[in-house]
Amino acid sequence: MSIDRRSFIAASAAASAALSCPAIRAAPKDKKYRTALIGSGWWGMNILREALAAGQTKVVAICDVDQDKLELAAEEVTDLSGDEPKTYGDFRELFEKEDVEIAIIATPDHWHALNALAAIEAGAHLFIEKPTGHTIGESQAIVKAAQASDSVVQVGLHRRIGPHHTSGIRFLREGGAGDIGLVRMFVHSRGGSEAPTKNSPPPEQLDWDMYCGPAPLRPFNRKIHPGGFRHFLDFANGTLGDWGVHWIDQMLMWSEQKSPHTVYSTGGRPIRGAAVLNEDEQTTDAPDSQIATYEFDNFTATWEHRQFGGAGPEKSTVGCHFYGNKGTFHMGWRDGWTFYPADSRKPVIHEESQLQEPDGHNLKLLWADFLKSIESGQKPVADIAIGHQATTLSLLGMLSLKLGRSIRWDGDREAILDDSAATKLLKREYRGPWVYPV
Repeated sequence: MSIDRRSFIAASAAASAALSCPAIRAAPKDKKYRTALIGSGWWGMNILREALAAGQTKVVAICDVDQDKLELAAEEVTDLSGDEPKTYGDFRELFEKEDVEIAIIATPDHWHALNALAAIEAGAHLFIEKPTGHTIGESQAIVKAAQASDSVVQVGLHRRIGPHHTSGIRFLREGGAGDIGLVRMFVHSRGGSEAPTKNSPPPEQLDWDMYCGPAPLRPFNRKIHPGGFRHFLDFANGTLGDWGVHWIDQMLMWSEQKSPHTVYSTGGRPIRGAAVLNEDEQTTDAPDSQIATYEFDNFTATWEHRQFGGAGPEKSTVGCHFYGNKGTFHMGWRDGWTFYPADSRKPVIHEESQLQEPDGHNLKLLWADFLKSIESGQKPVADIAIGHQATTLSLLGMLSLKLGRSIRWDGDREAILDDSAATKLLKREYRGPWVYPV
């Protein structure tokens, strides 16, 4: 038997106001922010459409290294709004020539830091897709620049403001599941072995050298672009650096930003097979399965993903399980949240999700909160410090996986303890002429 969650916690609604979904005030519609989009792929255009729908955006420029995507994006903006944005293949030229008030960063991960720092230096407010860096040092550089500026920075962690996510965290903080001793974060899917794909010359419309940017210049392969960069470690950090940031952030939202003192991760490609990269062909190289363990003072959190096997006996393929002495709480995505009491005589409690379709996210709320923060000067719900923390934990997991051993982390100093080899991995070598940010 299950009961509606609203019936269960109605009596405590007033006391839980501090964790309720942030109120969104109607913004004055007479102000149009001069907005630029850096990275006009699928997700970048999703964000820009929400910005246009909110009614306070004038799109002045779009930047992408793929000329076809760039032209299609500009045409769509004109169709939607009448704006005629200028198009650029180099973000540096864009910020040099355009007066930008808001920059949306939706490029592959290895570009986030340099794009963001250029936007902040230009005096723009920033809406940046997670993760906030390809390495922890990059993310730290963005935090440093943002805190030294007047720029509002919102990270694309839309679950921070999603109605069922905020109500679920409130339920946990009010003790609904009791004392939490273990949090399990997970994403599972189907899949099998991977055969190499032939390399080819870059498409004529693509500036491949600029796509690679500070990352190593590797042969072009259609599995990378368009849309496959997350599975190549030169450009991203696999599933943990993607989905993992969202679900780690849900755990941090509950735990109020505590840092782990020890991180260990293991995993590999037992099903997809060894990674291949040569002049003729290549495969992806991100792990097809991975487990990371984060030891906090009062609880343990684990991340696991596998790209084979499907859901199996579990009811959901994504989310977080919070295990407490009163029962188990599942924070899901499209399936809302559900609490399973340890006492089987008590009813299961469930709340349905409230999501924007067709993508099932809450960008509208996140963008409204971003505008409200610009106008009020208050921190947005997914401020850069929050996005940085979730990013850092995901990257510490990847760092431990590469090392093959656990690391000890000082969250106050954001430093790895007594491990020079691990500390070196907080940064990466950049391909010239790009310079690693500090």
